[in-house]
Amino acid sequence: MGTATSQSTNLRKKADANSRKAIWAASIGNLLEWYDFGVYAFLATMIAANFFPGTDPTAALLATFAAYGVGFLARPFGGVVIGRFGDKFGRKFSLVLTLMMMAIGTIGIGLLPTYETIGIWAPILLVVLRILQGIAAGGEWGASTAFIIEWAPSGKRGLFGSFQQVSTAGGTLLGSAVAAILVTMLGSEIMIEWAWRIPFVLGFVLLFVGIYIRRNIEETPAFIEAQNTVVEVTADVSGPRLGLRAFGFTIFWTVAYYTLLSYMPTFTQKYGGLTQTEALWSNTIGLITMVCAVPFMGLLSDRIGRKPVLLTSVISAVVLAYPLFSLVTNDIGFINVVLVQMVFGLIMACYSGPGPAAISEIFPTHLRSTWMSTGYTFATAVFGGFAPFMAIWLISVTESPTSPTYFYMIPAAIITFFVVLRLPETATSELK
Repeated sequence: MGTATSQSTNLRKKADANSRKAIWAASIGNLLEWYDFGVYAFLATMIAANFFPGTDPTAALLATFAAYGVGFLARPFGGVVIGRFGDKFGRKFSLVLTLMMMAIGTIGIGLLPTYETIGIWAPILLVVLRILQGIAAGGEWGASTAFIIEWAPSGKRGLFGSFQQVSTAGGTLLGSAVAAILVTMLGSEIMIEWAWRIPFVLGFVLLFVGIYIRRNIEETPAFIEAQNTVVEVTADVSGPRLGLRAFGFTIFWTVAYYTLLSYMPTFTQKYGGLTQTEALWSNTIGLITMVCAVPFMGLLSDRIGRKPVLLTSVISAVVLAYPLFSLVTNDIGFINVVLVQMVFGLIMACYSGPGPAAISEIFPTHLRSTWMSTGYTFATAVFGGFAPFMAIWLISVTESPTSPTYFYMIPAAIITFFVVLRLPETATSELK
């Protein structure tokens, strides 16, 4: 009996070690990919000056964010194709593939000649590289989320899954911080001239780090088990039906994320009276707040359930989005803008903490990578990627800086509220 107990203990320790190693690897790789994908937004005004010159500033900014949004239009393709690879060949295969694609796209942007050098080919190639990044991002989110959730111990999926969002937001935070540091050290003039390339070229270093980590991880036990199990297809496990739930679940998540985080440096400069450096730093502090709060919200969802935490986020956005945006436009100063962005960070943490576990738990293992990626990426393509573009356009049409809240964010929150309300509580259920 002593030998059996010892063997059981050793197996459990090995499983825990593999679980920690797998989640660490997936999180680091995910962080690097979202740094690569997100840094574009923080350098938007500089990219506009180099790739869309000769037009008025608003038109150039619109063109730059349109190219940003194109990357999101490509995400559903990556979600469907790479998600299918994940369900057929394994989560690990998809993770390595997406990292390589993202690195190529990012390094390419960093080395791309400007409009002044090659003319119209500059913005065309910029869009092509954003598409490549978008395909990688589309496959990455579903693959890394499925990988982490499937490795998570029972009863801790909320906490473990939250690290997917910690790494996603952490990548965005890293991009914001790198941009803020460079602008502070070098100044706007040098950044526009050539130094905007530095954050993109850094993708070359990150490529080797991520691939080294991901080549030394094991496939998830849930995927291996699913490969050896015959599953009967019923209405309850219909991929398209479950994918539609994931789509609705993601609408608020993606609109709020890309409006409150990616667009805010531009908004606080134009309407909040901040300098470029102040805007980047205030956004960075808001992201730090979110990243620090996400694991606690994931853990809370393990204790009290996913739905109470998710609904708190959605309701808070409906109630607070308009007054907080209005406050920023009243020239309240850097410190107060930072406080507003910290509140936005906490609102997003309430959704992003339990979000990966909740959306993963919608699906059985054999459908998870494909249909979770499909639902999530279509929502981000339709609603999230063009959130900065929509915000600029709505403000231009309505001449109201707060119009993105009541025409875009609040309606998105209301739709997702009813989707979450109808989901079963899965915090205490076994993974299907």
